[in-house]
Amino acid sequence: MPSPLSVWNTAPTSAPAQRKGRYVPGSAAHPAKMLPQIAAHAVATYTRPGGLVLDPMCGIGTTLVEAIHLGRSALGVEYEQQWADIARRNAAAAATREGGGATGTVRCGDARRLTDLIPTALHGEVDLVVTSPPYGSSVHGQVRSTRETGERGVVKKDYRYSHDPSNLAHVSTDRLLEAFTKILQQCRIMLRPGGTAVVTTRPWRERGELIDLPSAVLAAGQAAGLVPAERCVALLAGIRDSRLIARPSFFQMKNVRDARRQGIPLSVVQHEDVLVFTRPDRLTPPARPTCARRATRGPAQGTTFRSRTCAGDRSHDCR
Repeated sequence: MPSPLSVWNTAPTSAPAQRKGRYVPGSAAHPAKMLPQIAAHAVATYTRPGGLVLDPMCGIGTTLVEAIHLGRSALGVEYEQQWADIARRNAAAAATREGGGATGTVRCGDARRLTDLIPTALHGEVDLVVTSPPYGSSVHGQVRSTRETGERGVVKKDYRYSHDPSNLAHVSTDRLLEAFTKILQQCRIMLRPGGTAVVTTRPWRERGELIDLPSAVLAAGQAAGLVPAERCVALLAGIRDSRLIARPSFFQMKNVRDARRQGIPLSVVQHEDVLVFTRPDRLTPPARPTCARRATRGPAQGTTFRSRTCAGDRSHDCR
């Protein structure tokens, strides 16, 4: 039976409008922020007030902020110290505004070591995991016009997390998927029986080839011992008079135009894929790893995928 599909109306307003007055200065500089309404929709749908929400790659703390505003407590882990500091400030500001019992805690460290970073008393107590792996540098960053300098054109800014080569944003897709499988294995331990994990992602093109990250993440979740429950669409476009109002970045539009000139039928991405998993009632050893890279790359205009690299322990042949 196919998984249920639903569309989340998560962009009635633009991302800056959703963050206005709710996030501290410096938050906008993060290269790949989650849309606040995506996090809020996930929290409202899959938890109840007083629940515990975790984001193992929390960035500026979007998941934490939205969870706190909805009366949930939140945990976040962030690899980069700069963003961990901002996430703490955002969570603290949200808790102050709400004035209730919801709190937010942020730890700086590698999400592959979640169970070491988070107190043992909280293992198996998390109601919901919400997160997104880094992907597709072409969709990261912001644009600034150079008119004020007298030059022509635009420049891209805030599109790198850091220059740390160990940051998963800088590694190959193979290594990213291997690491993300480990992160989801750790999340499985943190979740309560029957708890939910929500992962947002999207495909992108690299040198003309499709990187089907959603399908790879789906396989990674299964390899981590999570059970697929839903595959949803979270809109990045608004709805007005029953029509989608796209809000693509300058570089998204440029990439689409360049691709079409080369004969590649690329379209503007107006949604995030949302993969919803649940934790089984019993924690059993993860099954033999399934291949999370097998359907990752494909020809620019085709659907036959050919990669054979596994996101698991590389102890088997994915062919």
